[in-house]
Amino acid sequence: MMFSRAEKTPLAEWWWSIDRELLGALVLLLACGMVLSFGASPPVAERIGLNEWYFVLRHGLFVLLAIPVMLATSLLSHRQARFAALGVLIVMTLLLWATLRFGTEVKGARRWITIAGQSVQPSEFVKPAFAVIGAWLFSEFMIHRNVPGRTLATIIMLAIVSGLLLQPDIGQTALVFATWAVLLFLSGISWWIIFGLAGAAGGLLFGAYLFFPHFARRIDTFINPDGGGNTYQIDRALQSLLEGGWFGRGPGESIAKKLIPDAHADYVFSAAAGEFGILFCMGLVGVIAFIVIRAMIAAQRQTSLFARLAASTIAIQFAMQSGINLAVNLNLIPPKGMTLPFVSYGGTSMIAVAFAMGLMLAFTRTKPEERMATGLPSYRSAVVAPAE
Repeated sequence: MMFSRAEKTPLAEWWWSIDRELLGALVLLLACGMVLSFGASPPVAERIGLNEWYFVLRHGLFVLLAIPVMLATSLLSHRQARFAALGVLIVMTLLLWATLRFGTEVKGARRWITIAGQSVQPSEFVKPAFAVIGAWLFSEFMIHRNVPGRTLATIIMLAIVSGLLLQPDIGQTALVFATWAVLLFLSGISWWIIFGLAGAAGGLLFGAYLFFPHFARRIDTFINPDGGGNTYQIDRALQSLLEGGWFGRGPGESIAKKLIPDAHADYVFSAAAGEFGILFCMGLVGVIAFIVIRAMIAAQRQTSLFARLAASTIAIQFAMQSGINLAVNLNLIPPKGMTLPFVSYGGTSMIAVAFAMGLMLAFTRTKPEERMATGLPSYRSAVVAPAE
């Protein structure tokens, strides 16, 4: 026991109100990412002429930065978390648009901008910040119908999506649009509108295929692997998935992993299968599923509609990003540069996910009067507590 229940300090209050099982699962996921970095990163570093421990040390540094970011954010009240998300959303949306002019171009896209000598991908921070501010606006609309919260959230979404399409970044565009669609669904809309949105999403994907050549090439290669497209990385990833069997070949022994260019980043799941086996990967997926389900259950205990929407949307966003990465590794969808949260290498992604998970922990904390509460109203009920 870290603190007595009788203590009234902020840390004691935090300890007894935080979802400790959820926090433990997030720390476990961070630890899994660190372990996999030791196995997957050295061959990648050697292949490009760096010290073999280059990515391992940097990954460790990112973890050491991510933990205090997550814990500090989880200490915030709902009101403080909302203001923090608003500040991040404004700054990172401006930086997102600034990348179009001042960003570094990589493979025909401008997604990164250099600040104080460090490369930052603003879209990673925009996602959780938009989830929180969108949840606040939608909750205000649901409680006070004269507040144009739904319209304002839609305008913000369009401003973000427009910048992402100009970069271009189809994957992040899809995630932001999906986040808005989740909020729209939770706020209570008819199935006809849901079907209409699904049709619109299909139309946007078709438009992306027509107007973005790199996206079209990925789709064509996915549909017809023998058509001359570059399938080297996904072929090696699938080889790594198969060669590990149930228990893996052992740390550092995977052959295919040593040939995967992004074994430490987008394809860390495939590298894990080669070294530690399918059972380990199933456990990793189980941890991710536990985090999502636990957060959704904890969100339902909140009396504040805003907190419930925010925590649920962040959890679903986390699930969608994880699902996209896993689907790419399994060759179920075309390749997309989407990291596996807390597991893949990447400083911006690691800190942004830590911020997101800190917000989720903050919104799932329980107040003393809520710990014994049952039968709370659902998302769409009008009998809800207003946002703080």
